Amino acid sequence: YYLKPLSNRQRLFVLNTVQIISEIAQAKNIAMQFSLEKSIPILERTPNLLKELLTGLDNEWIMNNEGENTWSPYDVVGHLLHGENYNWIPRISKTLTKDGDKIFEVFDRTAMFEESKGKTLADLLDEFAEARENNLQVLHDLNLAEADLDNTAIHPSLGTVTLRQLLSTWVTHDLSHIIQICRTMAKQYKEAVGPWKEYLSVMQ
Repeated sequence: YYLKPLSNRQRLFVLNTVQIISEIAQAKNIAMQFSLEKSIPILERTPNLLKELLTGLDNEWIMNNEGENTWSPYDVVGHLLHGENYNWIPRISKTLTKDGDKIFEVFDRTAMFEESKGKTLADLLDEFAEARENNLQVLHDLNLAEADLDNTAIHPSLGTVTLRQLLSTWVTHDLSHIIQICRTMAKQYKEAVGPWKEYLSVMQ
């Protein structure tokens, strides 16, 4: 077969994806200490990675899930968008306040089922990309110092948490849902792969 050369855009996407996967693999074996400098590139890349992965695919890839009480890729993108609008920056602000309320608002993990109604996947991806860009600008403008990362707030179920832990969770939340999307898509072929299912850990 003749394989067309990759465009610059495709080549960049592949390289970015390989780097992210490599970082996940490294984190599995060696626990990293939180670094804001190392975290920002992950947060920056997530919107484009999802656009490249999901845009233009058949609805069966986008709307199917893993079974009862699971999420489709469409649902996951809606969830990520809701988090950008109502979770990360408001909670960061709570950790930094000196005299105000330090208790996080309860985050509705399933709000996207209502909020995403009437929107296409393209709408959600565009809104997510815009919201993430705005949030990263807010984060940049905070000009956080190392000492700021030890500031605390109160999570409604987890208790006292630090800003360092919150920012680490923002990054791993992205990576977790990227994995979830890929796993959900892979499982659409759980019967089609036949006996190879035994060798595909993503199917387990």
